Amino acid sequence: MRDDAPRTVTAICRALQRQIEHGLLPLGGKLPAERKLSELFDTTRITLREALGQLEAQGLIYREERRGWFVSPPRVDYNPLVRSHFHAMVGEQGRVPATEVIGARLLPAPVEICELLELPALSAVIQIRRARRIDGRLVLYVEHYLNPLYFPGILGFDLTRSLTELYAREYRIHYGRVRFDMVPTALHPEAAAALRVTPGSPALRIVRLNRDQHDRLIDCDLEFWRHDAIQVRVEVPQ
Repeated sequence: MRDDAPRTVTAICRALQRQIEHGLLPLGGKLPAERKLSELFDTTRITLREALGQLEAQGLIYREERRGWFVSPPRVDYNPLVRSHFHAMVGEQGRVPATEVIGARLLPAPVEICELLELPALSAVIQIRRARRIDGRLVLYVEHYLNPLYFPGILGFDLTRSLTELYAREYRIHYGRVRFDMVPTALHPEAAAALRVTPGSPALRIVRLNRDQHDRLIDCDLEFWRHDAIQVRVEVPQ
């Protein structure tokens, strides 16, 4: 069995990939249970999981804790040059966005946030933690850090909605310059729990550092996207 395992892994990957390509396994659909797949391919759970892991790394399938394996739906386009927000970006691509608040509070600013927002030591910041869905699927865990000087009373508003629109409506604040830092990463336990995946799962970490129309550093976002949920697409005009 050990000698045949690599060949079996390749065969399982090819079979499932072709099923997905031809629509026999629909996008967003759930795969049969691992036990059933093991029996179908006449292999061990260990070998099967290696094949599933390879397909997950390619972004073709994904796993949710206690729910099983699913075929990955189409990625959404993420263009950092477009002034938009999550709900608008997703909705404009014909998908259904949703946001849930995990927590919101005033707390001492972590060192990284002090540096990003250029705050002195022992400053307080507003932290808003949210999980976001596309078509019902958890795809994004984000930590927002706001300078409380500019957003008094913001914790009393509905934070499931767009912060961009809330800033404009209640505080007359609009985004000016925005800096993006993007790196592949592994999900830390808190982000993994929010997305219902195993800690260490691959992700794309995007740090947004936001200034307002007066060039004041007002907030920053630490985004953790499932690696198969988005594709960064930028078109630079002439």
